[in-house]
Amino acid sequence: MLYWVYLVIAIATEIVSTLSMKHASMTGEHFGYLVMYVMITCSYICLAIAIKRIALGVAYALWEGIGTFFITIFSIMLFNEPMNWVKAFGLLMLLIGLSLVKSGTSIKAKTKSDQKLQG
Repeated sequence: MLYWVYLVIAIATEIVSTLSMKHASMTGEHFGYLVMYVMITCSYICLAIAIKRIALGVAYALWEGIGTFFITIFSIMLFNEPMNWVKAFGLLMLLIGLSLVKSGTSIKAKTKSDQKLQG
């Protein structure tokens, strides 16, 4: 469960990082770039921790896919980017694909080495 929390943190910090980059590029404020660097660093660290127990393909797909979904939604809301039916359909397909990737994984039985990792 803890590794899924790290994945959620990785996704959230990736979203903040990308939105900060966009904001900084629009306003010219250097603080936004600092936030971007700190958040993307945190994102990769949390992703690295998450993949200790979550399959890399699943973790990376969820990290990028959910990040892309929310970045697109927030870009529409915060930066007035256009939304059309093609983009909406793409986001729907993204969510369907992510659910298929996630549902295609199975939970493996815990071994003694896995239990040691959990401490």
